[in-house]
Amino acid sequence: MTPTLALVAAALAALCLFALLWSHWPAWLKTLLVVAVAAFYFVAYDAVLAVWGVPSRDALPERFVLLAAVIEEPTAKTSGALYVWLNAIEDGKPAAQPRAYRLPYAKDLHALLNEAMKKARQGVSQLGTTEPKPGKAGLSWLRPGSDEQNVKLRDLPRAQLPEK
Repeated sequence: MTPTLALVAAALAALCLFALLWSHWPAWLKTLLVVAVAAFYFVAYDAVLAVWGVPSRDALPERFVLLAAVIEEPTAKTSGALYVWLNAIEDGKPAAQPRAYRLPYAKDLHALLNEAMKKARQGVSQLGTTEPKPGKAGLSWLRPGSDEQNVKLRDLPRAQLPEK
C-alpha cells in the first residue's frame, strides 16, 4: 500500500510541476494549485497514519470496553504516554473493530489503568466512560481531546442467561 501512495504523491507532484512551469494559467490559479497540493499532503498524512495503525490522539468514545493498556512512564527525555486499546460501545453493542488511543501521561490514570488491567487478567471485563473535564473555557467542550476528558472504569456487568 505504501508504494502505491508514494507513486500517487509523485504523480500529483509531477502534474503540479508541469502546470506551474508550462501552463499559461494566471498567477492566482497557480497559487491556488500550490495551496491545494500542500493541503492534500496534510490530509493524506493523517489518512496514512490512520491506516498504519498509529494510536489516535482523538478523544476517547463516551462508552467503551477496555481491552489492553500499555504505560510509558515519563523519563528525563520523554513526557510519557498511556496507550489503550479499546472497543467503543455504539447503540448498546461493541463496535466492529477495536481502536488504539494515545493519552498523555497522568499518574491517577496510570493507577486506574493498572487496576483495570489486573481485573481484566482475572477475567473481569472493564467498562469505561468518559466525560469532558469541567471548567474548560472556549469551544473545547464541543470536541474534547484525549487530555480534556475524565475517564472512569468499572467492572462490566455479567450477562444474565435466560432460564431453561
